[in-house]
Amino acid sequence: MARSPETQRSLASQENLLLDYIHRLEKHKGDRKAVHIHLSGLRPYNRREHHVRVAATGFENLIKNLAGQLFQLKNSDLFFVYRRDVEPEVQTAVQQIRYLFSDDPLLAEEESGIDRFCTWFDAATQLDEILHLVQGMVDVDQKRQSGSRTQVDTRGALRAKQKLGEPLTPEILARVETALVRADLSNLVRRQFACAVSRKGTPTPVFSELFISIKDLRETLLPGVNLTSSRWLFQHLTESLDRRMLAMLSKTDHITLSGDISFNLNVSTLLSNEFLNFDDQVPASRRGHMIVELQSMDVFSNLGAYLFAREFVQERGYRICIDGLTYETMYLIDRERLGADSVKLVWDPEMVDRDAAAHSDIRAMIRRSGESRVVMTRCDDREAVDFGHSMGISVFQGRQVENLIAEENRKRELRRLKARIESN
Repeated sequence: MARSPETQRSLASQENLLLDYIHRLEKHKGDRKAVHIHLSGLRPYNRREHHVRVAATGFENLIKNLAGQLFQLKNSDLFFVYRRDVEPEVQTAVQQIRYLFSDDPLLAEEESGIDRFCTWFDAATQLDEILHLVQGMVDVDQKRQSGSRTQVDTRGALRAKQKLGEPLTPEILARVETALVRADLSNLVRRQFACAVSRKGTPTPVFSELFISIKDLRETLLPGVNLTSSRWLFQHLTESLDRRMLAMLSKTDHITLSGDISFNLNVSTLLSNEFLNFDDQVPASRRGHMIVELQSMDVFSNLGAYLFAREFVQERGYRICIDGLTYETMYLIDRERLGADSVKLVWDPEMVDRDAAAHSDIRAMIRRSGESRVVMTRCDDREAVDFGHSMGISVFQGRQVENLIAEENRKRELRRLKARIESN
C-alpha cells in the first residue's frame, strides 16, 4: 500500500528511525549500550545548528568503524547506540563534547553526583526503559508535526491575505509611522555578510549589510496589509525606516559596527537633516568603512538628486553601492559615469540557461563595471556561486554564503576544541 507524503515524512524523522532501531535491538541487546546527550538543556546560544554539528562529529570515527549509530533529534539532543567493547572511546567522545560546552549553566551549575548533560543506558538490562523513552520522543514529534502543519497553514493564509488583502493607505501609513517612533526596531535589524568566496568554497568577509527586515516588520506591525500595493507610499515608509536606521547606527550600543558595513538608504534621505545629524556623529575614521546602498530605481527616478547626493557623501568619505541590478538591466548602468564605488547584481537561475552569446554579454557587462566591484546577491545555492565565478565575480551574498560561513565556524570550533583538549 502506498504511503501518504505525511506518513513518509514522519517515518523519515530521526525519532522514528531511532524507534525502529531500538525495536530491532532485541537480538543484540546484550552487546549494546547507549548514551542520550541532552543538548536541548543548553542555552539557545550554545545549541545553534553548527554547535550540534560540532558535537555530532565527536562520534564520526566510531560510526565509520561501524561501532555505533547516531541519531540527531529535533530538539537538538543526540542519541548514540554503540557496541559494548568501544565504551572507552565513547566516554572520551562524550567528555570532549562536555568540555566544549563547559561554560554553559547546564554544566556549570551541576549538582554533585547528578549528571544533567547525559544519560547512560545498558540495553542488556534497560531495553524496556529505552523503548519507553524513545516512544515518548516519537509521540512528541508527531504532535509537533501536526502543530507545525497547522501553523504553516495559518501563516500561508496570512501571507495570502497580505498579498491580496488590505492595501497600504495614507491613513494606515500615518498610524505605522506613529508606531515606528515608539517601537524598538533593534530586534528587526538583520546582518548579512558579503564574502569573497574562493574556488574551494572558503568565504572571506568583505563587508556586512545591516537592514531592517520588512517581512518581520510587516508581521509585527501590519499583519494583513499589502505593503507594496502602493509604490509611493511604500517609498515613504522606507524613508521613515531610513531615519530609524540612522538613529540606531548613531548608537553603537544597539548595533555592533565593527568592520566594513553597508546600509540601505533612499537618495532623499542623503539630502535630509537626519543624514547631516548622523554624519556629525560619525568619526571621520569610520566613514571610509561605511557603504551606502541605493536602489537602482531610486537612482534613475531622480538622477540629478543622486549625482548631488553622491558627490556630497563621497566627499565625506562614504562609499556608494548601486543595488538591485539584474542581468537584463545591468547594461543600462555605467558604474564609472555614475561615480558609484560598486554595484550589486541579483542572481537569477535563468542566467545559467541563457545561450553562449548571452553569457558573453553578461561577462562583458561585469568586466565593464570592474569584476572586483560587482557583488552577486541572493545566492541561495552553490550554482549561483559557481556561475558567478565563471563570469569573473568573486564577492557573493546570500544564504549559500551564510551556509559557507557556518561551515567555516564549525571547522574553527573543531580546531578550538582539539587545541583545548591537547592543552590539558
